[in-house]
Amino acid sequence: MGLLRRPATLLALIALACFGAVGAALISQYRFDMQPCPWCTLQRLIFLIVGSFALLGLLIRSKGVRQVLALGGLLFAMSGMASALWQQFVAAKSDSCNLTLADRIQKALGLFDLAPSVFAPTASCAEAAVNLLGIPYAMWSLALFLLCAIGCLQVMRSTRI
Repeated sequence: MGLLRRPATLLALIALACFGAVGAALISQYRFDMQPCPWCTLQRLIFLIVGSFALLGLLIRSKGVRQVLALGGLLFAMSGMASALWQQFVAAKSDSCNLTLADRIQKALGLFDLAPSVFAPTASCAEAAVNLLGIPYAMWSLALFLLCAIGCLQVMRSTRI
């Protein structure tokens, strides 16, 4: 079995990529003044969830548990893909993204109060529509969520009971 086909390797890469993405977003926000919108911060939450599923799957070696955690990671990665697509093609065209689904989810979870430096949106969706190396941030997010989804599928395939 190749190194990238091993469940432990895939789970470690997924966790590293997800937590690294949130770290990169925070560096972009606080070092380069790229302020996030509600959809940006929702994607941070989703990356943290996918990364947590992967980390738990790495720590728990049971095939059945890994299957369930990989499925959870896959479902959240798919929701992240939907969020990134919505941000790019709908929300970024709007001057105000206040009280959107992203806002309501985070407010209901209490994330604005729990960790405002990570989850509090500080820009409108139109203001947050910025590029990195000529590619919109939302598309970078979409690509990483897609890679995580593929990794989760591979973990599910390689840990079949």
